[in-house]
Amino acid sequence: MLSLLALLPLGFILVIAFQTGWATVSELVFRPRVAELLVNTLLLVLLTIPLCIVLGVAMAWLTERTELPGRRIWSLLATAPIAVPAFVHSYAWVSLTPSLHGLPAAVLISVLAYFPFLYLPIAASLRRLDPAIEDVGQSQGLKPWAVFRRVVLPQLRLAICGGSLLVGLHLLAEYGLYAMIRFDTFTTAILDQFQSSFNGPAANMLAGVLALCCLLLLSVESILRGKARYARVGSGSAREPRLQRLSSRINSLALLLPIGLSALALGVPLLTLGSWLIAGGVQAWHGARILDALQQTMVLAGFGAVLTTCAAIPVAWLSVRSPGRLHRLLESCNYIASSLPGIVVALALVTITIHFAQPIYQTAVTVLLAYLLMFLPRALVSLRAGIAQAPVELEHIARSLGRSPAQALWRVTMKLAAPSAAAGAALVFLGITNELTATLLLSPSGTRTLATGFWAMTSEVDYAAAAPYALIMVLLSLPLTALLYHQSKRTAGR
Repeated sequence: MLSLLALLPLGFILVIAFQTGWATVSELVFRPRVAELLVNTLLLVLLTIPLCIVLGVAMAWLTERTELPGRRIWSLLATAPIAVPAFVHSYAWVSLTPSLHGLPAAVLISVLAYFPFLYLPIAASLRRLDPAIEDVGQSQGLKPWAVFRRVVLPQLRLAICGGSLLVGLHLLAEYGLYAMIRFDTFTTAILDQFQSSFNGPAANMLAGVLALCCLLLLSVESILRGKARYARVGSGSAREPRLQRLSSRINSLALLLPIGLSALALGVPLLTLGSWLIAGGVQAWHGARILDALQQTMVLAGFGAVLTTCAAIPVAWLSVRSPGRLHRLLESCNYIASSLPGIVVALALVTITIHFAQPIYQTAVTVLLAYLLMFLPRALVSLRAGIAQAPVELEHIARSLGRSPAQALWRVTMKLAAPSAAAGAALVFLGITNELTATLLLSPSGTRTLATGFWAMTSEVDYAAAAPYALIMVLLSLPLTALLYHQSKRTAGR
């Protein structure tokens, strides 16, 4: 039932297209405005992802395979930009340079905000990579650069493809970053269309094109990933990779990359945020309003995290204990739905609740349902790993002692999987904390989260009043950043 519910946004788009009729659909889709948005989206993706790949590979190689001074600190700083929401990056740059707008600004800020999503998996892959395969390449007479290009780089394909997919989906889904720098994408156009005229068919067809772009991105990633084998049969000898010593001249030049990235991706947001906090003074905190926004955020994120984690338990349990074709298909439905931007999910729920479930239209129920559809995979991935590590024999023993299957799952397996469930719930909680588009469209009148409160202040160009909201969101995101960083280290066996 939950997996079928996850397909609601896709089903909604297909039904609306059928009801609208081909003549109206073609009129709404094949028009200059849609072509303009499509060109903007393609240019954004085609420019941003390669730059993120280059930066991710370069930073990962410097911090994992060279004797770069302070490489562990640079590794942490390369991960830290994740703690700053993308629209806060945009806020920092726009308030620093008000004339910044258009495609160049979109690419610059997107690269700085999202390159860690490529750095983390690439760095983890380099740490896991068996140094023996590089030794074989060197024994064949290959120079270090040739070894990296012909031996190491192909082994990073999965990490590069996965990270690129994640960055691409963020590019398609992001609203606040691009709205602030006046760069039109499908997401900004959909929300503007919906809020200005509530033009259902036009907004729905734009959502349909955006969903197709997401599915196309998923297909391209699957093709590029290929079916090559990347695992070894034997465990090999456990040893650390040999770090390359750089000459003093190259070392000085190499340091420019982490220093420059840290300054642009962290220094600009933090210094700008600090300057606005100082400029706003005590008055900028608006004690009651900020406290109310924090409380509403914590309540929505708390309920959303608990609901999503509980809903993921049966799906995760079935995928581990009964990994049949049907269960895998149902599990995949959740991943496909979550790849759609929040604006598509929100628009589907708005239309459906207006026509078929008016009592829950613009209520907390609809908001929580959107969070469930958007963030379920975050809980599912963590839970699946935790349940897989809990021996199934313990469930059998509990059932032989008279426990029902549900009691055995709850009292035995879930106790063992509790740390993984907590990690998944934390990921969902922090995702909801920074969520903007679905909350803007679906939240009841008077709802003010940290993200929507920040957006309201920046829309009024009151950057000083927006700074406290941004600071609290960054502080709440720090645990997620630490979790991702340490998870990357642990996965790599370090």
